[in-house]
Amino acid sequence: MRTSISFLPERGQPCPRVSTSRFARTWLSALLPSLRHTGRLVVATLALIGHVSFAADSPKPPNIVLVMTDDQGYGELSFTGNPILKTPHLDAFATQSVRFTDFHVSPTCAPTRASLMTGRQEFRSGVTHTIHERERLSLKAVTLPQVLKTDGYTTGIFGKWHLGDEDAYQPGRRGFDEVFIHGAGGIGQTYAGSCGDAPGNTYFDPAIRHNGRFVKTKGYCTDVFFAQALQWMDAKRKAKSPFFAYITPNAPHAPLQCPEEYSKRYAGKVDTNSARFYGMIENIDDNFGRLIAKLDEWGLTQDTLVIFMTDNGGTVGVKRFNAGMRAQKGTPYEGGVRVPSFWRWPAGFSGGQDCAALTAHVDILPTLAEITGAKLPPVSLDGRSLVPLLKNPKAGWPDRFLFTHVGRWEKGKVEEAKFRNCAVRNERFRFVNNQELYDLKADPGERNNVLAEHPDVVTQMRAAYDRWWSEILPALENENAIGPKVNPFKAAYWKQFGGGPDAAAPRE
Repeated sequence: MRTSISFLPERGQPCPRVSTSRFARTWLSALLPSLRHTGRLVVATLALIGHVSFAADSPKPPNIVLVMTDDQGYGELSFTGNPILKTPHLDAFATQSVRFTDFHVSPTCAPTRASLMTGRQEFRSGVTHTIHERERLSLKAVTLPQVLKTDGYTTGIFGKWHLGDEDAYQPGRRGFDEVFIHGAGGIGQTYAGSCGDAPGNTYFDPAIRHNGRFVKTKGYCTDVFFAQALQWMDAKRKAKSPFFAYITPNAPHAPLQCPEEYSKRYAGKVDTNSARFYGMIENIDDNFGRLIAKLDEWGLTQDTLVIFMTDNGGTVGVKRFNAGMRAQKGTPYEGGVRVPSFWRWPAGFSGGQDCAALTAHVDILPTLAEITGAKLPPVSLDGRSLVPLLKNPKAGWPDRFLFTHVGRWEKGKVEEAKFRNCAVRNERFRFVNNQELYDLKADPGERNNVLAEHPDVVTQMRAAYDRWWSEILPALENENAIGPKVNPFKAAYWKQFGGGPDAAAPRE
């Protein structure tokens, strides 16, 4: 298999990718420190000789397990300072990982998943909401599992998809070989149009769609998703097939439901809702611990890249520790988009290190493509490979702009929403709603608006945002979409088990 590296060009330019033989890779690896400073001439030279690798002495491409939880904020781990919550398994994993401490996602669920799947800001794939067909990932988009399959990976998703419930948008048609998911943005959710889960679903004993057919599971949803993922990974291990497992539990997203034994652990320490919320996270932690134990048992720890992250800032309605950040999910401030991101691959890089570089979900696809040698899609990406930082967390990392917009505007009100609930971020500043500027080095809690003190920064960020906005407008393909009269998941469920909108569906 080939592996590759992207040279970081001038800001705003796409990253070229090249490939080479083992001999050329060894030669280029030795020259790399000096080559990095020679600009476009280097790129042209490399294009002539072929393909640059992840490293001359790279291990074989790893199995990949990406765990992303739902509505768990940066401060909702004991490792990141939560004084009440207990997450011993994730804490232990974090101590073994490269930890990206300034890692950003989108403000809500579907947008983050779209960016992660494509390496591009979500609006470029038509995703501007979590419902009303505006959560559907453009059928023109190339997804991460499709990219990994170009290098022989088998792919599976277990949990939440949330990028379209209609058949054409389902993960089985977007690169996933194994699909074990609920519908909509959460178990039991129902909205007008296409976004809805199986009828009557709850977090306990949910009906889950497995490769197009519903199965009526037993147990708590998070336990069910991890168990299915482990069973599938075990089968791929025995078949000696490299795999990508995308484990995406709907917890701790509301409704706040968890086994009573977990919520009891926090009874009397916090209010009832917070006790349930923390209980849901501790259950995730136990499942994550079982995952890591299985990798150890199977002898796969050294050769498996495990990533843990969450999909947006802390959830609304739960009193919580937020690591001093402002706001929460659904906002363009740090508390809405900064999340934990832990990466462990013992054979590939040394863990136990923090990386303070400005990084984001859009970086995941180019990073995994470089590590595996998979072919990148023929589009300009917003992300860049994190490989240099995984190898050396203090490596040089050119500044960049990250663009955030909450979306969710009223139908037909795109232009009016341009400067509403938006932000531009670079390594030092966050420019919010075209009227607030925060110096995050001096003011990480975003309390002091320093707009008047840095007019040059404002001018630069506003111009960058204007360019970005003009680029994304043509891509907003879902704004006038009309969904079906019946949720596709419900229609499929009733077709399989009987019942319908006017009849209670039988339960087996």
